[in-house]
Amino acid sequence: MALEGRSKFSIDADWSKHYIGGEWVAPETGELTPVEDPSTREVVAEVPRGSESDVDDAYEAAVAGQEEWEQHPPAAREQAVQDLIQLVGEHQEEIIELSTAEIGSIHGVGETAVQITQDHLAEAATLPRRTKGETAASNIPGKENLVYRQPEGVVTVISPWNFPLNLTARALAPAIAAGNSVVLKPATDAPIVGGLLWARLAEAAGIPDGVINVVTGKGSEIGDHLASHPDSDVVAFTGSTEVGQHVAGLAAENLSVPAMELGGNNAHVVTADADLDQAIDAAVFGSFIHQGQVCISINRHIVHENVYDEYVERLTERAESLPAGSAHDEVVVGPIINESQRDEMLGYVEETIDAGATLETGGSVVELDGVEDSLVVAPTVISDATNDMAASCNEHFGPIAPVIPFSDVDEAVELANDTEYGLTGSVHAGDIGAGLQIAKRIDSGNIHVNDQGINDEAHVPFSGTKASGLGGYNSDDFLDEVTEKKWISLQHEPREFPF
Repeated sequence: MALEGRSKFSIDADWSKHYIGGEWVAPETGELTPVEDPSTREVVAEVPRGSESDVDDAYEAAVAGQEEWEQHPPAAREQAVQDLIQLVGEHQEEIIELSTAEIGSIHGVGETAVQITQDHLAEAATLPRRTKGETAASNIPGKENLVYRQPEGVVTVISPWNFPLNLTARALAPAIAAGNSVVLKPATDAPIVGGLLWARLAEAAGIPDGVINVVTGKGSEIGDHLASHPDSDVVAFTGSTEVGQHVAGLAAENLSVPAMELGGNNAHVVTADADLDQAIDAAVFGSFIHQGQVCISINRHIVHENVYDEYVERLTERAESLPAGSAHDEVVVGPIINESQRDEMLGYVEETIDAGATLETGGSVVELDGVEDSLVVAPTVISDATNDMAASCNEHFGPIAPVIPFSDVDEAVELANDTEYGLTGSVHAGDIGAGLQIAKRIDSGNIHVNDQGINDEAHVPFSGTKASGLGGYNSDDFLDEVTEKKWISLQHEPREFPF
């Protein structure tokens, strides 16, 4: 693939082809899709518009590639992942610039994504040596029971746009480490960082042909074909609950294993005796990092009535102090990914204010010089909110902080649990033991005491409850998703039968 002197990891490289079976392949349609910089609204790249035919080619290559890859010794699969770690480190700044240009992440967010990605890769590199079988005694005389752990086969990875680098890595790396091959379809809004970049990294790492295959395109055009493909053995999806339910249903038709991390409506509970300095610091980070476009960000602030007014005042002051603008500049809050996401969250704010809440700050677009139709939304704080208002009951996925009062712990727990979601959350309490007891009562897959909800450690299981997910990621949890156990018995002595 001729790049004519350009860095193959830069935004201005050639990203116009799929990666299938170790080859860069033009889309069957011949059509390309523009990639827009959310900060400048300029087209910065073009990617393939994939078709069902491209998807079929990718699975054919993945099936063939997996058969050979499974036979590679653990040390070879471990080394492949280690090589990916090294390449991500070597190209860190280019990858961060890609993230800024494609999804509008500020430099610090891109840097964090790289670090988390390397953590996921490092954990995955240990899996080949941890993928072990077992023996079990038999009730039948002369029989030996052996239980083997084998790769599932082909893992379909459908990754999101908000943190495409690390959220792709946490599925792709364990999958290949365990001996599977991958067909990767990145989000329409993050086709490079979430997809084609990984193809280029795989190529540079010398990973065998067919082990990693990448097809880009619109989910509305090829998503169903991916999720329901007969050659797909596992479907790893990160995205909204609505889409995830649809994807899981399609996967189930083929009895494929669904691994779903879905939406969240995460609560930040602050008790009367909490350290407000710590609670506010956590609240600002947990609500406004990456413009609130994080499934585990704070969606609702549930604050005791005795400290409510002070909390609202201090949170508002901090929100107003955050620089907002182009992700290419030194700001904290950058652009929303696209117009529809921006308009939806601003609609939630408007509905909430109309319902009787008070807009303390924000709730509007930040205009940028030279940019028509800015996607930057000012950090927003809403007081006098209730749990059923639009900005509270929906996953707003933006820099929006509705603050809801409570009078006692039972009410706080009831408010936190009054949602269809159960992804993450946080509790701030003066007594950490009391905080732990509150955390235990909140129905959520993850909860953090005297912290905020945005935490991801590759060696710690990560999963959601209720409408927030199915299956698990990280550590051995995802290893269980991408491998299956096979029982083989050996009858060493002749067995007696009753007839």
